[in-house]
Amino acid sequence: MRRTVNLATRPSLWGAAFVRYLRSWWYMFHLGAIALVTALTPSSYSRASRHATAYYVYTGTWKVLPWFTLLSALISLVIIRIVLVTALSYGLSRYALEMVVRVLVLELIPLSAALFAALRAGMAFDSSILGLARAGLPTDAITTEALRRLRRDLVPQLFANAFSVLSLAMVSSTIVLVLAYLNVYGLSPWGLPDYTRTVGRVFEPVVTIGFVLKTVLFGLAVAVIPTAAILELQRYPRRLASNVQPGALRLLFVLLLIEGSSLAIKYI
Repeated sequence: MRRTVNLATRPSLWGAAFVRYLRSWWYMFHLGAIALVTALTPSSYSRASRHATAYYVYTGTWKVLPWFTLLSALISLVIIRIVLVTALSYGLSRYALEMVVRVLVLELIPLSAALFAALRAGMAFDSSILGLARAGLPTDAITTEALRRLRRDLVPQLFANAFSVLSLAMVSSTIVLVLAYLNVYGLSPWGLPDYTRTVGRVFEPVVTIGFVLKTVLFGLAVAVIPTAAILELQRYPRRLASNVQPGALRLLFVLLLIEGSSLAIKYI
């Protein structure tokens, strides 16, 4: 609170605060680049790294996949019914299925999967887990240890979180497509030609590539941003006085920015 008051009452500090803000963003992008380069380095794929990746995939995806799928299916079923009833009341029932696919499968499911993965995996970290900032280590020792743990933990988490977002989004989207068919056509197989034609019209090649790319970017953001915020706190311990989870607001901003950019590219 004192820092906020000082910034508000002392304009002379605004320049330093802005530089510190830009440096924080640069550190996040730099860490993400290091993580990607490390992920492409063959020496990173040791037995310990493979075991760590399998562990993070299991805890971040397999253990939560049934519950997330069930929850998303129930919520999607309610939304599907609302859209169908509303479209029928306005005489627009032929557009209901396409609207469900565009809104749920293309937009809401990937975003909710990214938020869920962030809460389950990325935002579960705390600076006390790594314990560098509170260990009283010098800055050089903190940096060395952070890089060592970057190779040991961040690359497996990068794969695991990206895989988690992709898996949650793909499985839930498939189930939503099945629920949409059952709600529109029932158990009759005669609706398959019209259904596949409508879904194929929505998932044209450009839209499909954008959908996969957006989901991958969600996974990368979930993997990199929280850890970058924690490592930055360890490098600059004076910033530990905060009641907000490190990286939470920035992650939300980046996810919304990716979603907004995707919408702008597709519909504007």
